[in-house]
Amino acid sequence: MSAAPLVGYSSSGSEDEAEAGDRVRPGAEGRSRGQSPLPGQRLPVPDSVLHMFAGTEEGPVDDSAQHGGRVRTFPHERGNWATHVYVPYEAREEFLDLLDALLCHAQTYVPRLVRMEAFHLSLSQSVVLRHHWILPFVQALKDRVASFQRTFVGLEVTSGHAHFLDLVAEVDRVMEEFDLSTFYQDPSFHISLAWCVGDARLQMEGPCLQELQGIVDEFEDSEMLLRAYAEQIRCKSGNKFFSMPLK
Repeated sequence: MSAAPLVGYSSSGSEDEAEAGDRVRPGAEGRSRGQSPLPGQRLPVPDSVLHMFAGTEEGPVDDSAQHGGRVRTFPHERGNWATHVYVPYEAREEFLDLLDALLCHAQTYVPRLVRMEAFHLSLSQSVVLRHHWILPFVQALKDRVASFQRTFVGLEVTSGHAHFLDLVAEVDRVMEEFDLSTFYQDPSFHISLAWCVGDARLQMEGPCLQELQGIVDEFEDSEMLLRAYAEQIRCKSGNKFFSMPLK
C-alpha cells in the first residue's frame, strides 16, 4: 500500500474549516501588505509547492520488468487489496531435488521457465477486497471451513478431489456474500512448480510432459514424497496473512 499523498494545506481540520480559511476574516480588510497576518490567518501556499507532487495520487506505475514480465490481473487502486484463498504446501528438501531435476529437463524445451518461489493449492481466484472488508471476509471463511478435515494432496490431486470441491463450495459461498468472483467450474486442483511469460503449452505438451512424468515415476519414493498433509487454509490479502486450521 502506498502512503497518503501530501496535500496543499497543513491543517488537520474538516472541509468546513478549510472553506472558512478561504473567507475574509472580520477585521482583515484594510491591512497593508507589509503587516503580519492576524493570528490563525492562513497564508497562501506557493504554486511551486502545490505542484511539487503533481500526479502522486494516481498510485504507483506497474513495471512488469521488475516482476519477471508478469502483469497485474487487475490495475492497482488505493484501498483495494488483492486476495487469494489457498492451501499452503511446505516443500521438503527431497521435493526441491525432484523439482530441480524436472525444471532442468523442462528448460531444454522452454528455456525461460522459472521455478516457483512458494507452493500452494488454490481454492479461489485472486479477487479484490476493500480494506474494511478483510476481517469480515476472513471471519466468514473461518466459519465456513471450521468443520473440514485434513487431507493428502499431490502435484495434481488424484484422490480426495471431492473433498476439495466441498472446500471450494464453502469458499465460493463467502465470495458470493461479498459479491466477488467464485472459483473455476470443474477445477483441476494442482500445485504449480514453475512459470514463464507467454503461452508455452505447445512446447510442453507431448514428449516434454511424458519425459517429465518419467522423471517423477523413477524418482526414489516419489509416491510418498508428493503427498502433503494439509493442516490449514490460508488467506492472503495484500501483505496480510490469515490461517484457518483444519481438524
